[in-house]
Amino acid sequence: MISAELLERVEAGGQLAGPRPLLVMLSGGRDSVCALDLAARVRGSGSVQALHVNYGLREEADEDERHCARLCERLEVELEIEQARRAEGAGNLQAWARKVRYAAAARLADAMGATIVTGHTADDQVETILYRLASSPSRRALLGMRSRDGCLARPLLETTRGETTAYCEERGLAWRDDASNKGADYKRNLVRRELIPELEKIHPAARENVLRTAALLREEAELLDSLVDAELAGGEGVAPGTIRHARFAALHPALRRLVLQRLADEAGGRPVAGAARFGEQVAGLSRGGSVLDLGGGVRAVLEGGILRAESS
Repeated sequence: MISAELLERVEAGGQLAGPRPLLVMLSGGRDSVCALDLAARVRGSGSVQALHVNYGLREEADEDERHCARLCERLEVELEIEQARRAEGAGNLQAWARKVRYAAAARLADAMGATIVTGHTADDQVETILYRLASSPSRRALLGMRSRDGCLARPLLETTRGETTAYCEERGLAWRDDASNKGADYKRNLVRRELIPELEKIHPAARENVLRTAALLREEAELLDSLVDAELAGGEGVAPGTIRHARFAALHPALRRLVLQRLADEAGGRPVAGAARFGEQVAGLSRGGSVLDLGGGVRAVLEGGILRAESS
């Protein structure tokens, strides 16, 4: 039975374990419905709360909200509703919606001391990797999403969308389908509806091969991250999170890029896309007090022979 199999898989993964309560991001789609039900089964409904964001963008939005309310009532899970309205000139619609829901989740999780749970599946992982590979030339593109990222847990990353569908059907859980996911208006939908089917024509195991490759690269990334940790550990007059410029310039170009990316990310408090590409330029800085813009509101600063990054 798929419900027993997924429950065992999620419990073994340990993403929902621990003393912290769980905050499940609930859209009403099959994946988030599956995640919410599993969270309630693993931890008990008293340790789980759901968050639904009503963006008011579709005619079905209010019915989506009512559906989530009915589901949470059935599962005896508390539901928080966030009403969001998009202002004119708010930019990319999907980016705005993502920012809104994660900001709402962060506020609520901080108040609860909770772990945020999403319903991202293996299918989402493949789509994310391919989309980032096409749009963001960096190592991060190939690593995909982590099953645990700080206070964010993704317990279904090894579960396919077909399995979440079967789970919901077996458990008698209704879900809502977002018609916009079937259109060609968004680039992610093009990856899902056009690119992946074409790749599967080349090889039927294309999805699985993308996932296997990403898993191997994440393992290798752990080793690379440990090398970066060692370079930025500080000592001998150098503060942690900085590096002597002469040492930085002497590093292998690949390690130099990774060190610079880490400096930029930590200075910006978020991933600073493309900072690593400035590795050679930063290595070439020769004057104390030199500054180089790394993009994303972050700059590299060379002062007294010590290299650091800071918000600009």
